[in-house]
Amino acid sequence: MSATDPGFCVYVHWPFCRRICPYCDFNVHAETEVDSAQWRDALLAELAQYAAELGGRTVTSLYFGGGTPSLMAPETTGAVIDAVSRHWSVAADIEITLETNPTSSERARLRDFKDAGINRLSLGIQSFDDAALRFLGRDHSAEDALAALDNAGTIFERMTFDLIYARPDQSLTEWKAELDRAVRNSDGHLSLYQLTIESGTPFSREGVHAADDDNAADMFEMTQDILSAAGMPAYEISNHARPGEESRHNLTCWRGGDYLGIGPGAHGRLTIDGAFFGTHQIHNPNRWLQLASEKGHGTAKRRPLSVEDRARELVMMGLRLAEGIDTDRFARITGVTIDDAVDPDALARMIEGELMVRTETSLGATAAGRQRLNAVLGSLFS
Repeated sequence: MSATDPGFCVYVHWPFCRRICPYCDFNVHAETEVDSAQWRDALLAELAQYAAELGGRTVTSLYFGGGTPSLMAPETTGAVIDAVSRHWSVAADIEITLETNPTSSERARLRDFKDAGINRLSLGIQSFDDAALRFLGRDHSAEDALAALDNAGTIFERMTFDLIYARPDQSLTEWKAELDRAVRNSDGHLSLYQLTIESGTPFSREGVHAADDDNAADMFEMTQDILSAAGMPAYEISNHARPGEESRHNLTCWRGGDYLGIGPGAHGRLTIDGAFFGTHQIHNPNRWLQLASEKGHGTAKRRPLSVEDRARELVMMGLRLAEGIDTDRFARITGVTIDDAVDPDALARMIEGELMVRTETSLGATAAGRQRLNAVLGSLFS
């Protein structure tokens, strides 16, 4: 994978959690008893179904997300990894990431996941403040989080963890203290997300409000300053890394590479015989499991994407990146130029207003533009 070749990745969705966090709007379901063998066989069947169409590729990353995929049996994880290597060639430096929580029961199985083939861990820390963790509905404490980071660091060479900020009544001083602790305990990559209240979540029903826009903007700017000074600048709006520690999986998606999604509710973007397709697996876990077991896949939708659709997606994703959009790569993937995909007058205004910058080889949003990306995109696509 490189800036010119975004690679091809596989995403595996495990929809189960022990409990549902009040801010979460992902396809997650509280479940304690899962038939591991049945779920393993269904995932392998769906993987094989798509592999028959997508031969001749090299997988550059494999990502187990959720939900809480560390609740999978490590043997299931290993079986999926082995199947990917049978169906496709895999890059010598393939990145294989597993999301996990810092509870003691999950920490105890990290060595088993490493032995199964996982080589990068993503920990859902969310906060180093116990009161904030209770507010966010998390099962762990700040002490648990630090213990998990210490334990994982002895097992995995590459790690990342998430934090959520811009919480109600959170002060700049409090966020700085968490950021400082994050930097001290980071392995080179951090994902830092502003709290958003999504419709249909418990927070939304309870009328919870995130930090006001001005306070959130101040926290965002402070985050950029502290992480840049620590040698982990933002390479994407919410993601920071030391050079070389960027998430290869996410870069594939943001740069416009194909990605296969398997498991309940997983999405994919695939190029088959020169045509673009968006895939969406059945949302309901029980229904997905039934169909994947009986028919070999649980695909709910497989819709053709026009060149205009795909070009617009690549603009939306690429402008999230600090590196911006490689214009030659954009043209090679879509068959059109970047100027065909956006309003040229709006683009000129964005450049003049220093919200976007253009070079001979790229088009990107400035730091100010990325902070206002929704408004920038609204103008470009008007």
